[in-house]
Amino acid sequence: MKCFIGTMDFQIQEPTIVTLGKFDGRHKGHQKLLGRMLELKKEHGWKTAVFTFDTMPAARIQGKPQKVITTNQERRNNMKKMGIDYLVECPFSKEVIHLPAEVFLTEILLGKMNARAIVVGTDCGFGYQRSGNAELLKKLQPVYGYELDVIVKAQDDHRDISSTYVREELDRGNIEKANELLGEPYAIHGKVVHGNHIGGAVLGFPTANILPPPEKHLPPFGVYVSRVLIDGMFYGGVSNIGRKPTIQGENPIGVETYVMGLEENLYGKDIQVQLLNFERPEQKFDSLDALKERIGKDKQYAAEYMQAHP
Repeated sequence: MKCFIGTMDFQIQEPTIVTLGKFDGRHKGHQKLLGRMLELKKEHGWKTAVFTFDTMPAARIQGKPQKVITTNQERRNNMKKMGIDYLVECPFSKEVIHLPAEVFLTEILLGKMNARAIVVGTDCGFGYQRSGNAELLKKLQPVYGYELDVIVKAQDDHRDISSTYVREELDRGNIEKANELLGEPYAIHGKVVHGNHIGGAVLGFPTANILPPPEKHLPPFGVYVSRVLIDGMFYGGVSNIGRKPTIQGENPIGVETYVMGLEENLYGKDIQVQLLNFERPEQKFDSLDALKERIGKDKQYAAEYMQAHP
C-alpha cells in the first residue's frame, strides 16, 4: 500500500476507486464500504484509494485532542490488511478545509486521486463546512463522468453502526459488543517497554507493558481477558489497563499483560493486545500478596473464558 502522509504534493497516476472519511475503528460499516470498493476493483481493474485527514477534524476545530479508536498507524495497518492500494492522509489545513465542495471533488478526488469511481456512505460530507454530500455527487456525476456508488449504512438492531456507537460500548466496558460492531477484537498496539519489574520478580507473573498514545480511546480501567499477537502468533492473555494503583508512585496509563505460555523476553517488540472480555475494574490492594492472589484468580478466569470461547 502506498501512503501519502501529511502532504498535498502527490499525484496518483493509475485510475482509482475512491472513498473518503475518518475511518476510525474500521467497523462493519467501514468494511461494507471498503468491501464494495474491492468488488469494483475486480470488475474494472482499477486501484482502490482512501482519502482521510491526518488528524481528526473535530480536534483541530475545537482546539483539543480527540480520542480515537484507531491511531493513524493502526488505521494504516487496517487499510493494508483490507487490501487498499493507496491511502491519503491529508493535512487538515485552512487551504484544504476552505475548498468549495465541487473544487474538492475536481481537484483532489478526480484530479490528484484520479478517481474513475467514487464510493460513499449516505451521510458523507466533504468540502467547506461539509457542503458536499451524496446528493451533490449524484448531481455532478453526468458532468464529470465518474461512476458513483452510495452505500446504505450497516445497522445493528435498527441503529447505524458508527464510530460513536463503538466508543459508547467501549466506555461501558462492553467489549464483546464493541467487538461485534467492529467485526474483530478491539486492539491496542505498542512496543513493549520496561515497567517496574514487579510482575515477574515479586509477583511471579512476568508481564509485557505497552504505553498507548494519549489519543487512544481506551475502555474503563480494569482487567480484561485478552489475545496477544506476537511475531505472527496469538497467545492467551490477562491485561490490566490503568495506573497500577497498588504500586507506589505516579504510574502512567498503561496496558500490562500476562502472556500465557510464553517465557521469552519481549522488551522492544511490537505487540498487539486484543481485548475479549471485561473481568473486573482496576482496584488498589492492601498488599502485594493480596494482588498476587487476585492475579492468580484473574489467570484462572481467563483460562476458563478461553476454554469456553476457543
